[in-house]
Amino acid sequence: MSMADFSPSFEAVLLNEGGYKLTTVQNDKGGQTYAGITRRSNPNWLGWAAIDAGGRPEAQLVRDLYRGKYWDAVRGDELPQKVAASLFDFAVNAGAKTAVKLAQLVVGVTPDGEIGPVTLKALNSVSPEVFVSQFAVAKIARYRDICMKDRSQSKFLLGWINRALLGVA
Repeated sequence: MSMADFSPSFEAVLLNEGGYKLTTVQNDKGGQTYAGITRRSNPNWLGWAAIDAGGRPEAQLVRDLYRGKYWDAVRGDELPQKVAASLFDFAVNAGAKTAVKLAQLVVGVTPDGEIGPVTLKALNSVSPEVFVSQFAVAKIARYRDICMKDRSQSKFLLGWINRALLGVA
């Protein structure tokens, strides 16, 4: 079984995050965001210095943050491409620990938010197509719960659902 490649997954996530743009969206809990990187979650990211000085951070800074904080956290290099891509995208959207816990629930292992040998084996044993479909349903249920608790987040629901369905055949 061939393992996943970071580059196509990174390009897909960057597209999902709107590319290399600086945004501040009302009611977005992440606050100011550049290329999907939120200042609230990543206050010490080196790219903020360039932005605060009126410039643009180097693309490599974006790539390095995504690889270190999200791809490596979900052990993307050790998973099938479809599984890694889906898990990585959700880690960027919801945080690595949340993404891993949800994936663990989908594959039937204890949801501790860490990919150890048991989780790794389970993720590599499931059909990638089945995992991606079941993971999409779990993500959509989570988004529904977020909107039920906080109606201000409902404006993001359709986008979240569409994103969750990416890659589902």
